[in-house]
Amino acid sequence: MGGAVSAGEDNDELIDNLKEAQYIRTELVEQAFRAIDRADYYLEEFKDNAYKDLAWKHGNIHLSAPCIYSEVMEALDLQPGLSFLNLGSGTGYLSSMVGLILGPFGVNHGVELHSDVIEYAKQKLDFFIKTSDSFDKFEFCEPSFVTGNCLEISPDCTQYDRVYCGAGVQKEHEDYMKNLLKVGGILVMPLEEKLTKITRTGPSAWETKKILAVSFAPLIQPNHADSGKSRLVHLPPVAVRSLQDLARIAIRGTIKKIIHQETMSKNGNGLKNPPRFKRRRVRRRRMETIVFLDKEVFASRISNPSDDNNNCEEFEDERREEEETKAPELKPDPPVNFLREKVLSLPLPDPLKYYLLYYREK
Repeated sequence: MGGAVSAGEDNDELIDNLKEAQYIRTELVEQAFRAIDRADYYLEEFKDNAYKDLAWKHGNIHLSAPCIYSEVMEALDLQPGLSFLNLGSGTGYLSSMVGLILGPFGVNHGVELHSDVIEYAKQKLDFFIKTSDSFDKFEFCEPSFVTGNCLEISPDCTQYDRVYCGAGVQKEHEDYMKNLLKVGGILVMPLEEKLTKITRTGPSAWETKKILAVSFAPLIQPNHADSGKSRLVHLPPVAVRSLQDLARIAIRGTIKKIIHQETMSKNGNGLKNPPRFKRRRVRRRRMETIVFLDKEVFASRISNPSDDNNNCEEFEDERREEEETKAPELKPDPPVNFLREKVLSLPLPDPLKYYLLYYREK
C-alpha cells in the first residue's frame, strides 16, 4: 500500500506532501506527524526509504504507508484524555503519535503478536523519550504494550474510546472488534479490503463509513494446537498517576506557560514580520503579428517601444537573483529546548531538575 504522494527529502517534506494531497487535514495530526521522525522507526540500513509513501516490512517488523497512517489518525478524531487501543501495535510509531495527542491523562495500550517486535517498539519508545526535543513540546501519554493475539483479549477487559486494528479483519470478527468500544467510541480497521470507520452511537447502534480501498495482511487466527486452550490476553490496568507524577505534570505545564508568555512579549504579542517572498518574474514575449493583404500573407514582428527597457530590467533582475542564489547559505541555528533550559536554570536540587526532565539525556 502507498505511493499516493511524492517522496520527501526529510520528515517535514513528507508531511508537506501529505498535507498537499489532503491526507493530513487537521493541525493536531500534523503536529504529531512532524514531532516523530518516521526514519527513527526504520532499521539503519533501510532508512533511505523512510520518507517514501510506501509500506515497509522486514521480518516481523512492519510499518504501513504514511498515507494510510494519515487517514487512520484523521479518522480516529483523537482528543486529549481519551483511551486508545492499538491492535497489532508493531513498532509503536502510530501509538507514539497518538500519545502526543492524548496527553498525560489519556490511556494508550497496544497488543502485538510477536515478542521481538514488542522489544523493538520498547527500544524505539525509549529512544524517543530520551533524545527527542519533541518530547518536551508535548505532555506525552506513554504507550504500554503486551504480547498476544488480539483475537484473544480477555472478555472482562475495559472498553476504549478509540480502537485501531492494523491487520485485515474478516466479517466474522467485526462484532468482536465492535465490543471493544465504549458508546461514542470510534473503531478504525481494514474490513473486507476497505479502511472502515465505525462509530458506536448506542449500546447496540453503529454508524459505518468506508474511507478507502486498502490491502492489509489478514489477522492471524489463534492456534490452540499445542494446549487446546485459549491464551487470554490481559491488557494493562488503567493506572492512577501518583501525586508526585501529577505535580511534575503541573510544574512542567506552568513553566511552558511562562515560556510562552515571555516569547509573546518579546515578539510583540507573537506578531512577527511576515516572510518576504521573491516576486515571480514573468518574461514578456514579443508579439508576432500576421497581416493579410489581398491574397498574400505578410508576417511582421511588432515591437513595443518599451520592450528593450523592460528586457534590460529583467536581465538585470535575473542577474542579481542568480548572484543571490550563489551566495553561501547560512545554516539555521539548532532548535533550542526552552523547557529544558528553564528547568536547569531553576534554584532546585539537581535530582529534582532531572526528575522534572524525565531524566532525559538532552
